[in-house]
Amino acid sequence: MAKVATSDPWPPLPGEFVVGNPENCVAVATCGSHMSDFPLGAGASLTGPCKTENIGIEKLVANLVSNPNIRFLVVTGMEVKGHITGQAITAFHKGGIDADGRIIGAVGAIPFIQNLDADAIARFQEQIVEVVDLIDTEDEGKISAAIKACVAKDPGALDAEPMLIKMEEGGGEEEIAGFRPMAAEVATVRARIKEIETATIATGNMNKFAAGVYAAKIEGIMIGLTITLTLLGLVVMAEGALSFLGFGGV
Repeated sequence: MAKVATSDPWPPLPGEFVVGNPENCVAVATCGSHMSDFPLGAGASLTGPCKTENIGIEKLVANLVSNPNIRFLVVTGMEVKGHITGQAITAFHKGGIDADGRIIGAVGAIPFIQNLDADAIARFQEQIVEVVDLIDTEDEGKISAAIKACVAKDPGALDAEPMLIKMEEGGGEEEIAGFRPMAAEVATVRARIKEIETATIATGNMNKFAAGVYAAKIEGIMIGLTITLTLLGLVVMAEGALSFLGFGGV
């Protein structure tokens, strides 16, 4: 199947990744995990961590679209606490960004994209035909099998020139216009608080249900006891009346 030339150099942006054969069709993002370079032996062209849901994703995309041979992205490794980078990558591929630059559907602390324009995002979504979700997986066998499955489906290089994306120098994750995102630690704490609130509400509802069942049992017992005593009283009164009228036993 057809292969094309990549940017020179490739990858154009530096990072913690390891590079294999640039004609291979699979790239692997290991989120917060630092693994060995075994994905290269399984058929990956690029493998390495992607830790942040903003600059990290921007650099990942820039390095992928500069090589039209890459058609699959395997997202694996342990999720990055607070940033939730793996989920942000899959959401970015699926829905892109909104008018404020926020990744649609991302749940991390700072999922804002500043250095990718509409053409770059569209190119990424077109070129990467499938994002394989193996988030929170570090099993080398599963990851290697996923890479090989992608290689078997290689449709060939995208019929387009390598796209070069320039990243702005300087600027940090906190320098975002408009909505000011939470720090990763704050996002994590708030997520845990929300979980506790949900669990508390569920426990309260169960307690209310249990209290209602218990009250219904007590009410049933009292009603039954009242009916029993009433019937017993009527029997006693009837026997007394019969005795008074001379119909009692001899």
